[in-house]
Amino acid sequence: MIYTVTFNPSLDYVVQVDDFAVGEINRTRAESIYPGGKGINVSLVLQNLGLPSVALGFTAGFSGAEIERLLQEAGCQCDFIAVKAGYSRINTKIISGAETALNGQGPQLSETELAALFNKLRRLTQDDVLVLAGSIPASLPDNIYEQILELLQPVGTRVVVDATGDLLLKVLKYRPFLIKPNHEELGEFFGRGPLLTEEEILAAAQRLQQQGARNVLVSRGANGALLLDENGKMHKQASPKGTLVNSVGAGDSMVAGFLAGYLQTQDYDAALRLGVAAGSASAFKAWLATREDVEKILASGTTGK
Repeated sequence: MIYTVTFNPSLDYVVQVDDFAVGEINRTRAESIYPGGKGINVSLVLQNLGLPSVALGFTAGFSGAEIERLLQEAGCQCDFIAVKAGYSRINTKIISGAETALNGQGPQLSETELAALFNKLRRLTQDDVLVLAGSIPASLPDNIYEQILELLQPVGTRVVVDATGDLLLKVLKYRPFLIKPNHEELGEFFGRGPLLTEEEILAAAQRLQQQGARNVLVSRGANGALLLDENGKMHKQASPKGTLVNSVGAGDSMVAGFLAGYLQTQDYDAALRLGVAAGSASAFKAWLATREDVEKILASGTTGK
């Protein structure tokens, strides 16, 4: 089974406003409510692609209940820990030409609630996959990802980590199955700007492998993605042509597509192709890609190398 962890999920309230004015009453032209968080996005796209997963994490209050309801409505399995105090955060995104975001803080997590998550993770085996994605709330220790990988290392659970900075670098010694930086984050790891050439990306990915990462998947936006697999082979995949509508969730969709492709075929080329198709399909629409969206891109043959 695939498990995803979202430490600080959100209810995303997205509104479109004509000529938004600060200090005035503004009326919406359109509005939508989505469950948010990187791990949740991975679970949703996996479900759309026909692979079940279990969404783990923490929810609180009426907003947490709504997050869980929306996920279940989409067919996702949930095993959240109910936090006693506070509410799951509500993120408001105002689209009026440019996009303005106001993100909530989320609840404070207790040691007891965190221990409950670890109890769930102790049930994972070598046949399972765990996806750790995104930042962590301030109430959690900054080595929480390390604690989880250390816990799972003896049983051999394959772990996917999609995070930035030290949160990612400090877990490499536990040999995660997959990490997914983008080309900008990859440069930041080594004190540089965005890495633009294939040669630069390959050299940086090799350094991350030397530190322990098994597979390094680097998203490059409109330029597709590169994968340095655990056998030392580089794979590359171009992005299809399309109009960028919303980049939020595209990277999570790529992770979901890659996992779906790899688990179904055990082939890294096929996994990368499906990952890029899923990431692009989400980038070309207001929310996350459906199976039909991904299949259209694959059938069009526009994800050539």
